[in-house]
Amino acid sequence: MKTNPMRIERKRLTDQIIDQVTAMIESGKFKPGDKLPPEPVLMEQFGVGRSSLREAIGALSLIGMLSVRP
Repeated sequence: MKTNPMRIERKRLTDQIIDQVTAMIESGKFKPGDKLPPEPVLMEQFGVGRSSLREAIGALSLIGMLSVRP
């Protein structure tokens, strides 16, 4: 009897951050026009490094979910 093993999906850290930020927006924690917390706060909250966080924020900006301003 041959069974197909269940596939475990591996997600990049950046994709996990994107999912978390998207969930925060969808749940109403952040509303349109709200500012996200500063990078160091988000890094601490998610337990990630700066480059992963910036990559996720950049991706969300590219799809129009966030607006990045210097």
